[in-house]
Amino acid sequence: MKIWKLVSGILSIIFFALVAMQSCAVGVANTLEDSGEVSSSAGILVAVLMLAGGIVSIATRGSEKRGSNIALLVLFGLAALLGFSNYGSYSDLTIWSGWCLINAVLAVVALALGSKQA
Repeated sequence: MKIWKLVSGILSIIFFALVAMQSCAVGVANTLEDSGEVSSSAGILVAVLMLAGGIVSIATRGSEKRGSNIALLVLFGLAALLGFSNYGSYSDLTIWSGWCLINAVLAVVALALGSKQA
């Protein structure tokens, strides 16, 4: 699980920059169209939660404590929930929410494996 935490942390931090830029572009388009959608705001929140999850993932990669996996589950799970429920015209948000969902599921797996080893 150490390798998963390192790789997912690095990728999440890289994806943060991409999601944030896309969300800003979608925000400008939503403002110009006066569509009233909140997909760009949801994208920014998903990006921030993805960044926080990536940092926590890298910082706790050597730790086998339950708290780190629970924190990852909450951060990535909340990001996935926000993204899937508010994607609107920003359809790429479903891809990033899928990435967060994968990380949340793997945090559950790490949590389950950690409790069996203890």
